[in-house]
Parts: sequence; C-alpha cells; structure tokens
Amino acid sequence: MDDTYELYAIRYAMRDAKRKDHFIGGDPHDAPMPMDYFLWAAVGANGSFVIDTGFNAETSAKRGRTFLRCPVESLSLIGVDPATVQEVVLTHLHYDHVGNFDRFPAARFHLQEPEMQYATGRYMRFPRLAHSFEVEDVCGMVRLNFAGRVCFHNGDAVIAPGVSLHRMGGHSAGLQCVRVNTRRGPVVIASDVTHFYENMETGRPFPTAFHVGEMLEGFEALRALAPSDAHIVPGHDPEVMRRYPAVSPELHGIAVRLDVDPIA
Repeated sequence: MDDTYELYAIRYAMRDAKRKDHFIGGDPHDAPMPMDYFLWAAVGANGSFVIDTGFNAETSAKRGRTFLRCPVESLSLIGVDPATVQEVVLTHLHYDHVGNFDRFPAARFHLQEPEMQYATGRYMRFPRLAHSFEVEDVCGMVRLNFAGRVCFHNGDAVIAPGVSLHRMGGHSAGLQCVRVNTRRGPVVIASDVTHFYENMETGRPFPTAFHVGEMLEGFEALRALAPSDAHIVPGHDPEVMRRYPAVSPELHGIAVRLDVDPIA
C-alpha cells in the first residue's frame, strides 16, 4: 500500500503581535509580527490523520484572538469528514491545539503520556504555566482516556506507514512533532517545536517554555528528522501561507499544500 500522503495546513485564526512577543528576551526591533493558528491533515490510502484540533469561537473571544473560521468545519474544504476521522494526533494540550476534540466522535487521540502528566500535575498550580491550558480541554481528555480513546506514547512511535511521532518537549513537557511521508519526501509538522521559522533559524526560543534547553535541542532534532529546512513546517508562522501553494484559488489564504515544493 502507498505510504505517501497529501499534506495540508488550514489557517483558522490569527492574532496581532510584536516581535518582542516571540523571543525570549524580546527583540530590539519591535515591529509587527502576527501569529497564525493552524491545524494540519495528512490524507492517503491509509486514511486521514488530523494533526491538532484548534480552538473554537468562544475560546478565541476569551483570549483575544481573531477567529477566521471553524477549523473542524474547514476540514471539509480538503475533503475530510471529521465525523469519520479515525486518528487524531495532539501535538500537546495547549488550548490552541486540543480544543474541538469533541467534534471527532469516531477518533482515537495520540498523545505523549508526559503531556497528560504535566497538564494534570503539580506544575499547573503556577499561573504562568497553566495559562496555556483550558481546564475543560484537559478534563475532556481525561474522560476520553477513561473511555479508551486515548493512545499514549512515551517517545517516538510509528502510528501508520509513513506517519511517525517524535517527542521533543521544551515548549510543553510532552510536546511532539509529526513526520509525514509525502511525494516530496518526509515533511515534519513541527507544531510548537518551533513557532516561527525564525525561532529555529536563529536559535532564539519562544517565550512560553517549560524547558528552554529541550526547546533548543528541539531545533536540532527537527533538522535531524527532515531532509532540509524546507521540509520543516513551523506551528504559527504566517510565512507558511506564502511559501506554499493554495489548495485552489478559492482557498487562497485558507488552506495550502505542504506535500509539494515551496514556492520559489
């Protein structure tokens, strides 16, 4: 069976921000540096794999984000029906990656076990760390675990031919990235291992960090997993929408193809 996939990024929200917001220690050039929010999907003969589930309009309003479209409903734009998706990868449990989990009634959820331990453990008494989580999302994943719908991993794992998970840590205790085999070779969905291309390219970590050393090592690990930097897709960079072609003219600014070479 063919182990290559079509690979998509769907942009569903954004926020205005400055450069100082995205680097530990700030930045001397405090120019605008907006942030995009994505979910991703790999579609192939082995099925459809959704990577992260975004947040909803209510959470967007609560956190002051600009909500552009429902990420789950937007999956239909690339021919994926969330009601029939069997496998969802949660790169971590921060609010912008696990909201809407309840919109996938048939799915099991792949999660690093240290992430669940982190989100339910002693560090959540610190507001600086707990701020990145929504309590109801975390409780929802606990309930799904009791229902037998969470597949825990401790480190790297192959979950299907051509789809593998790689624990990184750093930004969150159980953060993982996803390596997907495509027609242009393996593409690494970095998620928040590197929020922006610039975090990795300059070795300057993002401010929300559980372990700064692991975040720096994560930049190296991404490069070890990918044939080139052009095969690494960061978690929040608007450049993704400029570097990759739209799925169709109608989806310009909404969904791009990651399984084809970046636009020169």
